Amino acid sequence: MTPAASVHVEQLTKRFGETLALDNISFDVSRGELFGFIGPDGAGKTTLFRILTTLLLATTGTCSVEGFDVVKDYKKIRNIAGYMPGKFSLYQDLTVEENLNFFATIFGTTIRENYHLVREIYQQIEPFKNRKAGKLSGGMKQKLALSCAMIHKPDVLFLDEPTTGVDAVSRLEFWEMLKRLKEAGITILVSTPYMDEASLCDRVALMQNGHIMTISTPREVIRNYPLSLLSVKAGDIYNLLGELRKYPGVHSVYAFGQTAHVSFRNREVEKDILSGFLKKNKHESVEIMPIEATIEDCFMELMNNNH
Repeated sequence: MTPAASVHVEQLTKRFGETLALDNISFDVSRGELFGFIGPDGAGKTTLFRILTTLLLATTGTCSVEGFDVVKDYKKIRNIAGYMPGKFSLYQDLTVEENLNFFATIFGTTIRENYHLVREIYQQIEPFKNRKAGKLSGGMKQKLALSCAMIHKPDVLFLDEPTTGVDAVSRLEFWEMLKRLKEAGITILVSTPYMDEASLCDRVALMQNGHIMTISTPREVIRNYPLSLLSVKAGDIYNLLGELRKYPGVHSVYAFGQTAHVSFRNREVEKDILSGFLKKNKHESVEIMPIEATIEDCFMELMNNNH
């Protein structure tokens, strides 16, 4: 455990009967760090967060939050941690203000006492303070849930897929808010299935099937991508994918919107020869360009290596 670790996890395993949800994972999160867990549904992100917030017991392994053990010191952790679960879990039939008052009261504080902590977030929904939580839009529900998680001045914030199902503008706003909370010294652990959000974190753990495949800065993850990568576009994306998979030296082919990302084992790929191959196979309007890997490309490659 590093001296400045806010969250420490060592050889953590969680089983649900025959299902292995977390498989011997270990990591540290530094104080004041914005740390992202990136992976699809079923990767183990929610199980991990529920263990760290003392809502679930691990099968084996140890975890601590701000030096407090998640089993022995669970009451202390609940006082210093804020948790925003993936599913909106506030009281739908209480108003915005009633929900915030309720959470403040649970932690022995008041909205007035800690209003400065949530002002910037809460001001955006304050005009609707008398509206029932169940009647809010996705973006406003998200802001209310974050306000409720923040009202007791937590040292560590756990946000489980906070932007899932929220529009693009609200997603952007939310990450701006997280950046400001980080600047205020709060340690933030956030999980997301959106690969593009990885670049907004200080460090990321890429997760799949209960494993952590790698932990690094987003820049370093991309730098470590080992293959040559091209973006290929043509009229018929479905047939294009099939043709590209037959091309000599191709390592992997994935659809990214209307383009294909094609990786090669050989770093020197002749674009003209590839273009000629596709045109010969009746593909029109062929566009080929070398590109830098995205986090998603890196995730796919790590996933292939872990199978």
